Amino acid sequence: PAGQAYVSDRWIAMASVTVRLFAGAAAAAGCKEIDVEADSVATICDQLREQFGPEFARVLNASSLLVDGITAHRDLDLPELNNGATVDVLPPFAGG
Repeated sequence: PAGQAYVSDRWIAMASVTVRLFAGAAAAAGCKEIDVEADSVATICDQLREQFGPEFARVLNASSLLVDGITAHRDLDLPELNNGATVDVLPPFAGG
């Protein structure tokens, strides 16, 4: 079915999410925003690494992630993704 993926013998709901890329992440990806379907923050990170390559992966690994303004914990897949969520990829910023 649309909006679902078959994983480990069961259907998992996929959320339609907008990912906003800032500073070095946008430069490495060549865009500032991308729409994805995913079931977790970890899945989004995997998709972005695959799509944009090793330079982007390096930036992503050093970045903070926010889901609708809430700090995301990649290892715990928190917070939960809902349709229409916005994920911000915020690389470390220099200067002040």
